[in-house]
Amino acid sequence: MNIELRHHTELTAQARQDLLAAYADVRAPLLHLPNYSVAAFTERLDRHATDPGFGLVLAYDGEVPAGYAYGNTIDDTYWKRMAEPLPDGFTDAPAFALKEIGVRSPWRGTGTARRIHDELLARRAEGRTLLMVNPAAGDGKVRALYETWGYRAVNSQASTPDSPRLAVMLRAR
Repeated sequence: MNIELRHHTELTAQARQDLLAAYADVRAPLLHLPNYSVAAFTERLDRHATDPGFGLVLAYDGEVPAGYAYGNTIDDTYWKRMAEPLPDGFTDAPAFALKEIGVRSPWRGTGTARRIHDELLARRAEGRTLLMVNPAAGDGKVRALYETWGYRAVNSQASTPDSPRLAVMLRAR
């Protein structure tokens, strides 16, 4: 397996097409849920791609998109959705929100997700990264994986009205 990682700061037509194909495969078991449908994801993706600080890494095995991760610099809207009040000064330092990460099943368990994650963050100027995870995803295994990557739970929020309450996790870059 020879994985090539490609960076994007703009969502080109080809990158969008490859990302949507990979997303539909990664999230196939959940596509029947409103928040996980391809249409809902496409709407979020197109909005995120125009937000400040957009960054995307697509992983390819040959020309097959094997996985992806993208995010943006955090704005005030992100902080306002937190379930619990934040400590004074918490929002003062720049932060990056990892909005989505996924790897297609043939490449799971190969370290591809971690490589994509690390490559995306390597080019970020922000000193910390936040992500949201469903605490029940994979019977808690997804959250536990993020903890091995250095993340810790700091709060919770529902990212959209249709989404479940998600754990907000933070790590220093």
